[in-house]
Amino acid sequence: QLQLVESGGGSVQPGGSLRLSCAASGFTLVDFDIGWFRQAPGKGREGVSYMRIKGGTTEYADSVKGRFTISTDNAKNTVYLQLNNLKPEDSADYYCAAAWLRYGYPWPPGPDNFDYWGQGTQVTVSS
Repeated sequence: QLQLVESGGGSVQPGGSLRLSCAASGFTLVDFDIGWFRQAPGKGREGVSYMRIKGGTTEYADSVKGRFTISTDNAKNTVYLQLNNLKPEDSADYYCAAAWLRYGYPWPPGPDNFDYWGQGTQVTVSS
């Protein structure tokens, strides 16, 4: 049974860092793209970063380039999002999601391509 579980959120001051984890179970990670999304209260869901596990291709939203890094530990079947130099506007609920490569879609994928979603982890950046 496919499952995604996020962890690592918390409250930090501007300029601080967090590492979010997305632990996958019930499937082989290399058969999927993994995306990180975020949503702040009253705002739409924003794609933050994507990784095609097979080959390691990555993509970042302009708002986080140079500050966030997506990575994977395939042995642990886990994807990470390292959040550095956090800003108040980064505050949101962060979600990971999986898109099955078998369906086929352009790169980078969009929210509609993701079949499975985690429950989210909250990031709060404030002084």
